[in-house]
Amino acid sequence: MQKNNSKKIRSNLITKMAKLLSLTAVLSLSFNALATPINGTGNITPDVIFGDGNANGSWTGEALNGVEVALRGKLRYNASGSPENTFNYDGDRTYTFDPTLSLLPANRSVFNFEYAVNVDAGANASGAMLDDFTYLFEFDVDPTAGTDFVSFDIITLKTDNELGDSGTANGDGLVDVANYASNLSNYSVAQNSQNRGFGYSGLLDAATEGMFTYNLTVLDANGGELATSSIDIVVGSVPVSAPSTFACLFAGVFALSFAGLRKRRKQNR
Repeated sequence: MQKNNSKKIRSNLITKMAKLLSLTAVLSLSFNALATPINGTGNITPDVIFGDGNANGSWTGEALNGVEVALRGKLRYNASGSPENTFNYDGDRTYTFDPTLSLLPANRSVFNFEYAVNVDAGANASGAMLDDFTYLFEFDVDPTAGTDFVSFDIITLKTDNELGDSGTANGDGLVDVANYASNLSNYSVAQNSQNRGFGYSGLLDAATEGMFTYNLTVLDANGGELATSSIDIVVGSVPVSAPSTFACLFAGVFALSFAGLRKRRKQNR
């Protein structure tokens, strides 16, 4: 009887472990499904319309439901403190930068994160405009491999985004802070480049090393997800994180099951 009980307990423990591992794998696959070079090429449409001299390419995201959304990391401060079209992109979702090779001003990150939304993408124009949608942007303030997100609507609320449409050329985006809100009904493309030092580092110094995740999702009028992008930017050394929720849960199940096994064995002695 004791052997049968022990076998049954071990079997239950293995089943619980398998379920936890399966759940973790499913969530991991779902998250990584967001990681791919936009349009299969890494190029956004119509082009990079913000600033001057910014090259297209190395964008991560997807084009679905007539909507294109993309993110990327770019070297903002090189050895002379100047920006470069250097992305250090792994072709999946990760951008890596070495701050020791850069001349950094106070409270600035070595990289900029850049975002682009086109709500009238594809061969068949829909006539959709930016104010037809809402946008969920999440930036990570946890330097470890874990995440701690702060979120807001970066397209609607960030009034210095550069605006355009399918015909806007490289560097020709419109910046009109005073009329930004009304312009959202006239344009279908919004883009920008931001540094962590512009209020995206939480309580951390913007130059803090680690791994930071950025997510941008386009939502329809009912809050339904249309397209999304997610990237990781790795800067220098990544601090060791506290045990994850899944690790703690896994350990808890194991401990409880093991305790139950020992208790039953003791009772059967």
